[in-house]
Amino acid sequence: MFLNNRDLNSLLLPLYEAAVSGMLLEVSTTPKPGLVDRNNSGAHRDMDFNLFMRSTASISFYMYEFAKAGFNHDGDLKELIYKIKPIGIKAEENMFKETHGVNTQKGIIYLMGLVCSASGFLIKQGNPFNSEDICSTVSNICKDQVEDELKSISKKENLSSGERIYLKCGIRGVRGEASKGLPCVALKGLPFLKGGLLRGLSLNDSMVQSLIGIMSLVEDTTVISRHNTDVLYNFVHIKAKEALDLGGMFTKEGKEAITGMDKLFIEKNVSPGGAADLLAVTYAIYDIENKYKK
Repeated sequence: MFLNNRDLNSLLLPLYEAAVSGMLLEVSTTPKPGLVDRNNSGAHRDMDFNLFMRSTASISFYMYEFAKAGFNHDGDLKELIYKIKPIGIKAEENMFKETHGVNTQKGIIYLMGLVCSASGFLIKQGNPFNSEDICSTVSNICKDQVEDELKSISKKENLSSGERIYLKCGIRGVRGEASKGLPCVALKGLPFLKGGLLRGLSLNDSMVQSLIGIMSLVEDTTVISRHNTDVLYNFVHIKAKEALDLGGMFTKEGKEAITGMDKLFIEKNVSPGGAADLLAVTYAIYDIENKYKK
């Protein structure tokens, strides 16, 4: 399919806008237990709301590049990962340049890059698509490469935090989530976001509800890297489930529980950053689905 730049822009700009909206809305969503939001910097001393705004600006352009790479790809989907990896590296470099070395959104670059690439590929097929199509395409792009990388991790010299956790605990983190087709987004993120909006919650409160849902399920390596699996399973997951059992953002008791979680997470230095990344992706997929849905 040959398209001039204007035609390509008209196809891909709504996708780009959804990705950037997801990143901006994630940061703006308040309250977010242990995370940077409009109220406070959560369990972080090296970042704040304004830094996230600048970080998002520094990586936004690359979301269009991811989408374009997916749209222009022909052949086996598993080969697409090798085309988008250099884009991700450039996005990371620009992020670190803007934040002076602070890792604000490395996980989002990986996940949103896959979502944009998958959606770009689906747009080229010329048929309407939905969130299930996006999630399955994400899996098809990266699952073989993730397996290959995990098999060879023990031979690497310089391991990332996530790689060290995998070797110690067998938890795959963001790579595992992507390779399995974003199950936390499909099972928690999107249903809680859509459910909140359908039942009359504001977008902000629906995003909070979605975050707590994700937090109750995701194997968040950001939590583990600061603490251990016990804190993840027996503190973060439990507190999130308790807040949801109280009604979450639908009830006074649920809201108080979430506010209490924020204070407690800050006190205990708990930051569920993986859940935050998945929240950004959740909104992006929700928005993309509405723009290109079946």
